[in-house]
Amino acid sequence: MNTTLVIFRKELKDTLRDRRTLISMVAIPLLLFPLLLGISTKVMRSQLEKAQDKVLRVAVQTSGNAGGFVTLLKNDPKVSVTENLPADSAQALVAVDSLDAFVLFAPDFDRQVASLHPGAVTLYFKAPELRSIEKQRISALLTRYEQTLRADRFKKLNIDESITRTMQIDERNLASAREKIAEVLGAFLPYLFILFCFLGSLYPAIDLGAGEKERGTLETLLTSPANRMEILVGKFGVVALTGIATACIAMVGLYVSVLQIKEIPPELLRSILDILQLRSIVLLLSLLLPLTIFFSAALLSLSFFAKSFKEAESTITPLMVVIIVPVFIGLMPGMALDAGTALIPILNVSLTTKAIIAGTIKPLLLAEVYGSLILLAGLSLFVCAWFFGREETIFRGA
Repeated sequence: MNTTLVIFRKELKDTLRDRRTLISMVAIPLLLFPLLLGISTKVMRSQLEKAQDKVLRVAVQTSGNAGGFVTLLKNDPKVSVTENLPADSAQALVAVDSLDAFVLFAPDFDRQVASLHPGAVTLYFKAPELRSIEKQRISALLTRYEQTLRADRFKKLNIDESITRTMQIDERNLASAREKIAEVLGAFLPYLFILFCFLGSLYPAIDLGAGEKERGTLETLLTSPANRMEILVGKFGVVALTGIATACIAMVGLYVSVLQIKEIPPELLRSILDILQLRSIVLLLSLLLPLTIFFSAALLSLSFFAKSFKEAESTITPLMVVIIVPVFIGLMPGMALDAGTALIPILNVSLTTKAIIAGTIKPLLLAEVYGSLILLAGLSLFVCAWFFGREETIFRGA
């Protein structure tokens, strides 16, 4: 045991001297969340304000109808109206973003409305992403005009407008604020934490395996009084420690960034801080621990097999795709933790993280996830020990 600790301290000291490891382990996870949340919040707020304050360029063709709607637009200081453009030209201008919308009233619009029938209106718009706010603003103007026409119709008929309301629906969403936020946070937190565990283990694993082979220090270490298992446990402990430490630093970065962003509403801030309570953090870390053991053992195995640091990098880097795919699947609508998904590596961590954040995790499913992760970690450790025990692996390319 003492020999293992000596090797562990020696490898940890060498690892912490490596600038790339410190950047991937401390700097990136600690700064990424404040940067992501800060920039995304400011950009989204700026874009929303820009879309709301923008002067809408609207073309209207009424064919002599809907004079009230044109008046409504002209009285709005945030709307610029162009009348009687040819329909083809107006549609083309909307398609190239020279107009925000084109409203085309049917030639018999007023007559249809007067005869108690609905008048036909066609709204042309182009609304990718935030441009949909502009479409909503134009639709709101059309709705206001429709309400005016309806009120006039009922007034002429001497009928109370409320007679049209046959139902009064009271909608009550029973999802808690925590569950609502979990849909948002659960979409990217598992991805980032799992990725940080992998990245935190990546460079130490490459350096302590292929790096030592390339420098010729692994052979020296093998001639020491320490046996292979003690050497392997010492190296593995450093790789696993850097992986889980990176995830912990990422959580600290998330907590600090949430407290620093002033644009977050107080109610939302309280809900987020409620999610980031000690119990949730402990559960998340307990999930990440066996996953980090799996990552560490797999990375060390490939590192021992590689002939050089460069070969190890080129072999291991594509594995990030293998990690990203199951996490991405976990983000898809309808994906939930059940008896089947609880057995799928990485995906089960992603779905369990979302359930923990929402506060809806079921003990039996959580136990199944733990069991599958521990089994996977144990199997990966066995494979790593087998790789390290083979002479043809250690001295491959020598």
